[in-house]
Amino acid sequence: MSLKRKIRELQKRRQKVLEGGGEKAVEKQIAMGKLTARERIISLLDKNSFSEYDLFVEHEARDFDMDKKILHGDGVVIGTGTIHNKPVAIFAQDFTVAGGSLGLMHSRKITKIMDYALRMRMPLIGINDSGGARIQEGVNSLAGYGEIFFRNTLSSGVIPQISVIMGPCAGGAVYSPALTDFVFVVDKISKMFITGPEVIKTVLGEEISMEDLGGARVHSEITGNAHFFAYSEAESINQIKKLLSFIPWNNTEKPEKIKKKEPKKEFKIDQIVPDDPTLPYDVRTVIKAIVDDSDFFEIQEGWAANMVIGFGRLGGKTIGFVCNQPLVLAGVLDVDSSDKAARFIRYCDAFNIPIVTLVDLPGYMPGIDQEHAGVIRHGAKVLYAYSEATVPKITLIIRKAYGGGYIAMSSRHLRADFVFAWPGAEIAVMGPEGAANIIFRKEIKEADDPDKVRKQKIKEFKDKFANPYVAAAKGYIDAVIEPLETRSLILHAINISDNKGISGPKKKHGIPPF
Repeated sequence: MSLKRKIRELQKRRQKVLEGGGEKAVEKQIAMGKLTARERIISLLDKNSFSEYDLFVEHEARDFDMDKKILHGDGVVIGTGTIHNKPVAIFAQDFTVAGGSLGLMHSRKITKIMDYALRMRMPLIGINDSGGARIQEGVNSLAGYGEIFFRNTLSSGVIPQISVIMGPCAGGAVYSPALTDFVFVVDKISKMFITGPEVIKTVLGEEISMEDLGGARVHSEITGNAHFFAYSEAESINQIKKLLSFIPWNNTEKPEKIKKKEPKKEFKIDQIVPDDPTLPYDVRTVIKAIVDDSDFFEIQEGWAANMVIGFGRLGGKTIGFVCNQPLVLAGVLDVDSSDKAARFIRYCDAFNIPIVTLVDLPGYMPGIDQEHAGVIRHGAKVLYAYSEATVPKITLIIRKAYGGGYIAMSSRHLRADFVFAWPGAEIAVMGPEGAANIIFRKEIKEADDPDKVRKQKIKEFKDKFANPYVAAAKGYIDAVIEPLETRSLILHAINISDNKGISGPKKKHGIPPF
């Protein structure tokens, strides 16, 4: 056979594989508002940068008439390309081929590109669109998932791992995204659950829709499994690109520095926080008054909203922000917000991203529900994460910092490198009202006018502790600053701690309160 004929044969075989599950299956995919696997990859990567591998891989199953079925590419597309002109590894499950079900060869394609990503120290992006394990392949499918999970764990903290849910992700498949750093979901398209509606109906006799069981909003607002919510695949793809503009390509690098920009003038930092300490404000406005170009990329916006986390830049450098949100539950720490903060702190620490903490909270959430939900164990995760982190840590106490919340939110005692406070900061074991009622209980009770004495004692407590100067006198705060000085002082602190080095006792690893 001549070379020309061999090339024509190659082109013919290649074209057949590129058709996926066939014209009807592709039409059905499009009718659901979904792109095909290769369209998703191409829209995400830089133009003409995608190189596909293992195009001609086929399954090896023989039971249940599988030997008669040809599954082109075995239902998954893998390869490498670039985003922002930097290399990434990527796979996309192809729902048009056997519902994107995972068999042995399907999993081997995925683990192959995962191995490439780890070896070459580049981000891994996985686009999930699969009905789950291929039942006809039995334990081989389960083995495939196990190999993927192991590699997710091996790569954790070494390369960024991004999961994109653009269809169903069911059964054991959900644990791979759960092991990765960031999960992206799309409204009305993403579905994540361990047991489907049919199983729930059979076992429990309850009817529930896929959307209510594990739709994009469920995981963005209730479970916290998703980090970014989008209304369309195109919006989700843009979110991924923006995230990658903030983070480094592996744990040996720092995020790429870009040109410095001043915050937008509309965000006036000295006019955001009310004089009345009982009134709320949006901490995101404070962040936007500090960061370059007022550009703040929030993570997990819809879940545990009493904690705000995300990326911004100061002087062109990526910074991770961890902030109490007074607009929601007064910014208290509870089970979910503790988990949210702790995980993000550990991500920033693993990938050399300095952490800025903005503090305004009355402490941990009280109540029997939180106690029974394990607020002690979950709350300890924040303490552990901050104590463990070795990246530059800069803390600003904006207003209230009471009790265990003061300690947990990157205090000097957990080795924050710099701690600043605004003049209105209140640092104490508890709020003035509660403290006065306890400390002066006997005097108030025995007074002729208890209400008058209570007010006097509250004022007395406020005068003594409702300011940052007691803590500053002990050296727990480096400087009491004006709001207008905030950006320049935090930027200075980041710059001088750029080459921070620290080492702890030798050990295999710590044991965080998982």
